[in-house]
Amino acid sequence: MTAMTATAAATSSVSPKNMAVLTQLLEARTGQQIASYRSWRIDTALKPLMRDRGLATLDQLVSRLLGGHDLPLADQIVDALVNGETSFFREATVFDSILAAVTEVEAQGCRARIWSAGCSTGQEPLSLAMLFAERREETGAPIPEIVATDVSETALSRARAGRFSQFEVQRGLPIRRAMRWFEPEPQGDWIASSDLVRQVVFRPLNLVSPHWPPGRFDVILCRNVLLYLSAEGKAGVFSRLAAALKPDGLLVLGAGETVIGQTSAFEPSRRLRGFYELAVPVPGAK
Repeated sequence: MTAMTATAAATSSVSPKNMAVLTQLLEARTGQQIASYRSWRIDTALKPLMRDRGLATLDQLVSRLLGGHDLPLADQIVDALVNGETSFFREATVFDSILAAVTEVEAQGCRARIWSAGCSTGQEPLSLAMLFAERREETGAPIPEIVATDVSETALSRARAGRFSQFEVQRGLPIRRAMRWFEPEPQGDWIASSDLVRQVVFRPLNLVSPHWPPGRFDVILCRNVLLYLSAEGKAGVFSRLAAALKPDGLLVLGAGETVIGQTSAFEPSRRLRGFYELAVPVPGAK
C-alpha cells in the first residue's frame, strides 16, 4: 500500500463535512490548524477515544459530538488532537544555554523566572527543575521560579502527578539521573520526586487567549507550539510573548522555528546563539 493510499484509508471513515467539524473545533479552542496532508493524524489520535465510546468511525464520533448529550466529549477530542510530543532534556544544548542565561540574571542579584509554554505532560519544566536542583546540590545556588502551562488539562494532570512510563523516562534521561529523581513502581511506571515536582507551578493556559501568567520572565520556552498556528495566530502570540518577556530576556523556539518573517517584535539573540531577544527599535522608525 502506498503512503497516499494508506492516508486515504486512515481517514476514509469520516466525511469532508465532519472532518471540518473536528478541525474547526481544534482551531476554535487552541488556534492550532491541521493541514490537509496531515489529516491522517486525526484518525490516529482519536482512535483510543472512539474505542472507549464503542464507536467504529469518525462520523459516528462527530454525530455523538453534535448530539450534545456527551458534554465532556469536545474537551476530550481537543486533548487528543493537541500535539503533545515532548521528552526530557529535548535538545540538550538548549538547557546548557538556559543555565548560562540564568547565571547572568543571578549575577545581577535577581532570582530568575522561567516559563515553559506548551509544556504538555511536563518533561520540559521537570528537566529544568532537575537541572537547577542538581546545581543547588553542587553550589547552593537557588532554583529559579519555573512556571509551566498547557492548553490540555489532561496533560497537566499527568505533569502534576509526575507519572511517566519507562519509555518516557528512558527517553532523554541517563539511568543515573532517572534513579536520582524517579522511583520505579512494580507495574512499570516511574514517579518523579515530590520535591522535584514542587519546583514547578503548573497552570492551564491557552496561548491564543489574552489571559497570560502575571509578571515578566527572563526566559520563555515556546518550542514547537507555534508551528500549528495560522499566521494571524502566530502574530498575536509573538506580540504577547514580547510583552511577557523582560527587556533583557530570552525567547527559546524549536529547532525548526524562527522569528524571521513572522514578527518584528524579536530578533536573533546577540548573546546566545539559537535564542531570540526583543528587537531594538530603529531610531526614527515608525
